[in-house]
Amino acid sequence: MISIRDVRVEDAQELLRIYAWYVTDTAVSFETEVPALAEFAERIRSRLGKYPYIVAEENGRAVGYAYASAFVGRAAYDRSCELTIYLDRSRRGEGTGRLLYEEMERRLKEKGFTNMYACIGDPVGEEDEHLTRDSERFHARMGFEKIGTFHKCGHKFGRWYNMIWMEKIIAEHGEV
Repeated sequence: MISIRDVRVEDAQELLRIYAWYVTDTAVSFETEVPALAEFAERIRSRLGKYPYIVAEENGRAVGYAYASAFVGRAAYDRSCELTIYLDRSRRGEGTGRLLYEEMERRLKEKGFTNMYACIGDPVGEEDEHLTRDSERFHARMGFEKIGTFHKCGHKFGRWYNMIWMEKIIAEHGEV
């Protein structure tokens, strides 16, 4: 059974194990070098606090994680956030992503957030061995809408990739 809990800095090695494949074998992440464990742990540490950062576990082993972070980083955007999710490559398509995102949305609503955004790598033309449109399809099933495309802005594996933004409104935009 999968359980979801808050991430701890001590989870860095397990989460980096999941993330490394996205860096070395896919264009899901536009990073080209796997970060060192100490750097990855610092990334976790720096994101703790205002935004949720959660891990999905099964039998004590991380099978995915998700976190929210600042959208753009200016005060006027404080009710918006960017979401990121990574699943163990052997666990995609099993519902873990849905569980993580449903929990993220619940936590973000509780904290007063109204808009969630996802920045997603997108193939130029046909899908290839490094990037499909699975993430876009997943986000659409989760209620996100595509709101923009940055054309050929990422270069990895000797080819160009687009980047798309998707948005989900999770609360009313009342007077503040």
